[in-house]
Amino acid sequence: MIGGVSGGLAEYTGIDALLWRVGFVAVTLAWGVGLIVYPLLWLLMPRAPIDPAAETARAQREPAGPRSPVPGITVAAVLILVGIGALLTRFTDLDLGARGFLGGALLVVGIGLVVAAVTGAGRGAKGALIALGVVLAVAAVIATTVQVPRGPVGDRTYRPATADAVQARYDGGMGDLTIDLTQVDPSTLGRTVTTDVNSGLGDVHVIVPRSADVQLSVETGLGSVDVFGDSSTGGFFAGTGSAAWAGDGQAEFRITVMNGVGDVEVSRG
Repeated sequence: MIGGVSGGLAEYTGIDALLWRVGFVAVTLAWGVGLIVYPLLWLLMPRAPIDPAAETARAQREPAGPRSPVPGITVAAVLILVGIGALLTRFTDLDLGARGFLGGALLVVGIGLVVAAVTGAGRGAKGALIALGVVLAVAAVIATTVQVPRGPVGDRTYRPATADAVQARYDGGMGDLTIDLTQVDPSTLGRTVTTDVNSGLGDVHVIVPRSADVQLSVETGLGSVDVFGDSSTGGFFAGTGSAAWAGDGQAEFRITVMNGVGDVEVSRG
């Protein structure tokens, strides 16, 4: 209802718009993939005609024949499969993940295409299933290549004052995430402070003390990486502080950053 994407897909495929909307909401709540797929389709799909005469002509156009029940049955099978997978994930040790769910859905759509081709199903069946398959394929690619963890929405800033206050993991769903560690005095640390920073959609900024030895592992799906002024697409970085005790081969901070979509910057305070 935001951009007319579900309505356009419904008109093209013959699959009710409500089912498309439920699907987008489901993949958004489950893995965050809908936050990327929906805007992409909004940008790429052609606009509906705004000429009243064209709308009238389209409304009065005689249908070429009854629509095939294959797309509806296929969608129902996909929903049943996803429901079974959700139950298994909830009540057993099996964790299918986004790739498992989307891969299974693609398999069902593929079977539906085979059935439509063999039976010579009515109008719209193949186009509807192809459209559904394309959406699922895009979602599967994004789920495979882009880290989109679940987490809070909105910009968040964390400034722990001591090493014990540094969380083992910081999660961000959508929004900028800032981790400011400059209040932690490296000279008082008797151990390496380890933390993971995971963000889905937004920029990540990590600030470390100027005189700290730091080991960094950075991975990002879509976005740039700037670690102490060194730009790269990801990988392992080691930064050495300037104090007399620095450079002893022992990192005061060991930080892992994983970001789905957005820039990553690590700097010294």
